[in-house]
Amino acid sequence: MRARFRDRRDAGRRLGERLLGLAREAPIVIGLPRGGVVVADEVASALGAPLDIWVSRKLGAPMQPELGLGAIAEGGALVLDRDLIASLGLNEGEIEAIATREAAEVGRRVRRFREGGPAPRLAGQTVIVVDDGVATGGTARAALRGIRAQRPRRTVLAVPVVAAPTLGALEEEADSVVYLDAPADLWAIGAWYDSFDQVPDDEVVRILRRRAGAVPRPSKGGSREVAIPAAGATLEGTLSIPAGARGIVLFAHGSGSGRFSPRNRFVADTLRRQGLGTLLFDLLSADEERAEGADGELRFDIGLLAERLGAATSWLVRSGASRELPLGYFGSSTGAAAALVAAAAGPDRVAAIVSRGGRVDLAEDALSRVRAPTLLIVGSLDEEVLALNREAVAVMTAPVEIQIVHGASHLFAESGALERVARLAADWFAARFLEAAPREPPSAPAA
Repeated sequence: MRARFRDRRDAGRRLGERLLGLAREAPIVIGLPRGGVVVADEVASALGAPLDIWVSRKLGAPMQPELGLGAIAEGGALVLDRDLIASLGLNEGEIEAIATREAAEVGRRVRRFREGGPAPRLAGQTVIVVDDGVATGGTARAALRGIRAQRPRRTVLAVPVVAAPTLGALEEEADSVVYLDAPADLWAIGAWYDSFDQVPDDEVVRILRRRAGAVPRPSKGGSREVAIPAAGATLEGTLSIPAGARGIVLFAHGSGSGRFSPRNRFVADTLRRQGLGTLLFDLLSADEERAEGADGELRFDIGLLAERLGAATSWLVRSGASRELPLGYFGSSTGAAAALVAAAAGPDRVAAIVSRGGRVDLAEDALSRVRAPTLLIVGSLDEEVLALNREAVAVMTAPVEIQIVHGASHLFAESGALERVARLAADWFAARFLEAAPREPPSAPAA
């Protein structure tokens, strides 16, 4: 077994990272109830996309309901395994009776999950269909057929794990299939998860209610899409400032990533819940990303990335959005080096820095010029980066600490690891922002 997921949310975060390249197509994410909706929730979060459902049901054989004769989806799309049906000696009337019964259940679930609301508009859109795994593929194929009847621009089936022998049939129904693993002997999807509990209807409804109207994100907390001018480029970002914010954290992502990074978004969500503002933005423009390809040099140009982070900081201050709040940098991988270099170039503007698995060695001479209190978070299994961070501590003159997350590797994909990163970062920024916040002058003594 080459991959194992802690649970559906872990699988969804990993799948969302694989799909980040589709974020620019403004897709809609469709979860297949019930378990697929939990995975799809994480994918939608990663891509900043709306979430809806498409209901599909297996047609179980008489006296053997676990044996799938095919599937039916909302809209009436039907997939049948004719060879299996013939081998069981079933006639058309029997198949029609089974399909009618399951179509009624499809309708019931559609009404239950959408609570009487309309089906999503899919015409002309990029549609990402998500399930928690595909074995024989009947329900996924039926759903894809129903969705294709709505004339989307593009359909993508995305799953954490899929049986390799099923891929051919799926690729006939979708424009592309994205997966994290495709074993030849997938005998049970649940075997690929440490936790694979049944998802109740109420959980699906709760997820859809929470997601309703969430994209674009509501402006209630001061969240908005922004365009940041930088030398020779315009950078896209999302600025979120909750009411009563105690400071704002700018995120500098690692190479090959961007503002839709599920890991940085997870940390940002935690910071906002602690009353901190966040600015997630792309260090490269859309045109630069297209020109770069997979191995471009710009994403490893620490000087350029630091300049972009400095430009975003200046824009934030000029725009008045920061309201003189303390500012901090959260850098990941190569983005951590950019954060340190930018902080050294503008030492009076940055109140705190947090690095997650940072290549801080790439900051080179800037390390000794950083003044902001700095927290270096490294996984214990990320031995090379841990050694580089320890070497950096020896040359830094700013207050600096290393926090080692035991059992975590470079991407902090292990159970509880990213949650630990988020808590450490939130505590660090909250404490340093409190220290940096302007104090009210003492009151004059009463006459």
